[in-house]
Amino acid sequence: MKMVVDGQERKLRAVWYENGIVRMIDQRKLPVSMEIYDAKNANDIAYSIKDMVVRGAPAIGVTAAYGLAMSKIQGENMEEIEKLIASTRPTAFDLFKAINFMKRENFELNAAERYANEISGRCKKIGEYGNAIIKEGSRLLTHCNAGALAVLDWGTALAPMRVAKESGKNIFVYVDETRPRLQGARLTAWELGQEGIDHAIIADNAAGFYMNRGEVDLVIVGADRIGANGDFANKIGTYEKAVLAKENSIPFYVAAPASTFDFKIKSGSEIPIEERGEDEVLVINGVRHSPTTSRAKNPAFDVTPAKYVTGYITEYGIFRSDEFNKLSNKISSDLFMR
Repeated sequence: MKMVVDGQERKLRAVWYENGIVRMIDQRKLPVSMEIYDAKNANDIAYSIKDMVVRGAPAIGVTAAYGLAMSKIQGENMEEIEKLIASTRPTAFDLFKAINFMKRENFELNAAERYANEISGRCKKIGEYGNAIIKEGSRLLTHCNAGALAVLDWGTALAPMRVAKESGKNIFVYVDETRPRLQGARLTAWELGQEGIDHAIIADNAAGFYMNRGEVDLVIVGADRIGANGDFANKIGTYEKAVLAKENSIPFYVAAPASTFDFKIKSGSEIPIEERGEDEVLVINGVRHSPTTSRAKNPAFDVTPAKYVTGYITEYGIFRSDEFNKLSNKISSDLFMR
C-alpha cells in the first residue's frame, strides 16, 4: 500500500517476513503514528491477532501463515502452535483457511510467502471486477476497514475504490466511524487519504440520514466469513447498514476473496461470533466514560442475511447468492483454495 511517512512516500504491505521475524504495521497506533510490531515467536503472533495489532480476515490469515512457518523454523511443537493460533479469533474464516493451507504445505516458509502473494493478487482482481459497478461521480459508503491494512495490499471493499481512482473516476466515500474501535475513522480514512480519495467520516448512526436523502449511491463492505447461502459475518453494525440500504433501494455489495467463503456452514446462524472485552465500549483513551456500576456487551461482529446483498465481488467475478453453485465450482477447481 502507498503511504507517506516522515514526508516520504513508501510502499509497505500490512504484514511481511524479514530476517526470521514476522513484521506488521501496528494498526492500534494509526493514524497517530506509524509503528512496526515485530513478532518473534508464536506467542507474539497470537497476541498480535488477539489484541488486533493486525486485523482484517485476510491479513489475519497471512499473519497466521507466517507465524506457523516461523515456528517450524524455530523447532516448535507444531500441533501446539496450530492450536494456539487457531484459538485467537473464532469468526474470521481466513484464519482457519491459512492454517489448513500451511498444514498441507508442511508449514514451509515459501508456502507462507505464496499464500501472502496469492491473497494480495486476488484482492487486486476484486478491485478490477468491482470497478465495473462504480460510476463517475459515485458516492459510496463503507463500514469498518476492508482496505490494504485488512489484507496486505489493495484491500477488499476498498480495492474497487482504488481501481476507480486509478482509472480516473471522481468518487466520494462516506466512512462509518465503526465503534467501538473506530476502524473506519482511524484506518479507512487514513488509507483513503493516502490514496487521495475524497471522503468524509460520519458517525455510525448518520448512515441512514445520508441514505434517506439520496446521497449514497452504493454500499461496499468486506466480510469475515460467508456461509453457503450467502449470509455473512462482518464488523458489528454491518447488518443495520444492509437493512437501511435495502429500505432505500441502494445496491449493497460484499467484497471478499475465496478464502473468506465457508461452504461447510449452511447459514449465518452457524458462524461463531466473537465477544470482546467490555472496556472497548466503556473506556476511551484510558478514561472510563460510563457509570462504574454499568456493564457492557461487545459483540465484535453481526450476521447479515443474504437477502440484503446485491452481489458478492470476488476474484472470479461478481455473483448473486443464487449463483453460489457457480462460485463453489470455481473455488473447488482452484488448486490454491483446496
